[in-house]
Amino acid sequence: MIAQLAFLVVLGIFGFLIFRRIQRIKQNIHLGKSQEINDRKDERLKTMLLVAFGQKKMFKRLLPAFFHFLIYAGFILINIEVLEIVLDGLLGTHRLFAPFLGSFYTVLISFFEILAVLVILACVVFLIRRNIFKLDRFHKIEMKGWPTLDANLILVIETVLMLAILSMNAADQVLQTHGAEHYTQTGSFLISGFMVPMFENMSTSSLLILERSAWWFHIVGIFAFALYVTYSKHLHIFLAFPNTYYSRLEPKGKMGNMPEITNEVKLMLGMPADDSVAPPVEGMKFGAKDINDLTWKNLMDAYSCTECGRCTSECPANQTGKKLSPRKIMMDTRDRMEEVGDSLAKGGKGLEDGKSLLGDYVTKEEINACTSCNACVEACPVNISPLEIILQMRRYVAMEESGSPQSWNMMFQNVETNFAPWKFAPTDRFNWADELKSPNA
Repeated sequence: MIAQLAFLVVLGIFGFLIFRRIQRIKQNIHLGKSQEINDRKDERLKTMLLVAFGQKKMFKRLLPAFFHFLIYAGFILINIEVLEIVLDGLLGTHRLFAPFLGSFYTVLISFFEILAVLVILACVVFLIRRNIFKLDRFHKIEMKGWPTLDANLILVIETVLMLAILSMNAADQVLQTHGAEHYTQTGSFLISGFMVPMFENMSTSSLLILERSAWWFHIVGIFAFALYVTYSKHLHIFLAFPNTYYSRLEPKGKMGNMPEITNEVKLMLGMPADDSVAPPVEGMKFGAKDINDLTWKNLMDAYSCTECGRCTSECPANQTGKKLSPRKIMMDTRDRMEEVGDSLAKGGKGLEDGKSLLGDYVTKEEINACTSCNACVEACPVNISPLEIILQMRRYVAMEESGSPQSWNMMFQNVETNFAPWKFAPTDRFNWADELKSPNA
């Protein structure tokens, strides 16, 4: 009874903390502008199943995809054993499913143990890639400090949790041979069975302490991990599913226009305008300076970022030494959200703190380096679009501040007056073809 009460207290504490954190994240995402995304539901569901659940885009790089899949599959399937542990804690039982499943229970737990070993293997490989091989995309400037520590912490925590499961199962098997009360006979498990000799000489009381400690360590570790994930880049474990469901289904090269401005341009050019679109309202803001100028989907993208760096490694601007890093854009957006959210929660100034995403987090030099090629969007394993945020900030600079580079402004002027980027009249556009004419023509 005491153990059950203790478990309920632990479950209640972590449940409250996780719920509160989820509410904060939801509130931060809702700082963005509203955006209706209710179309093509079947296609959206298919995208979510293929990209988030099926890890489709991960397999563009086979080796990391294989090891990531081991962790991913292990995370999902081993949670079945976690379900049993939670029910045991609530009901005061031990290995609740064993009597109902019989010999299949031993096979099932053995399978979970194989997955646990594979998860440990994958975590070790990823730790080596990050810290010994030092892959360039994991050591960009935006990854200094906490982001690198965060990635390593998750890998170490997952390894320790898997070792806790194996130790618990090994001690459990020895206790079964000692005839300890409540320890159901399950037979030997495939992996932890090899660890049994390490515990055979221990007394029953010592084994009970070891097994219960490993049990508590594992379940409290799972709860703590679930809470920690909400502060970590590994929030994508959960947000990848809604983020891919609501991802853009239009061709990647299609940029979002402002209908009000498009109508104005059409009227200037003598083209028929769309009567269903209202004219620009007085004081209308163009583009995005801060997170509240972005849509809620842009902000969900930021929370869904895995910080894997595939976007940055594919970015041609970054490859040529420019300061632009699409990953940094997403990390900066998330950091700004957290800053504003924390301020609002404490009764502070929030968005009126004198800071903004553009300027204090992201510089004009970064966004001006973007070629709008969509390489980052194509590379992202969870369908994030850093380009949408970049284009919104560039739109603000161009239309609100008139702060675009002079060469850009000259091009804009030429497009406005000559309908082309070049500074000559439209009537002269095909003069170059005269040189192709034969002298005898």
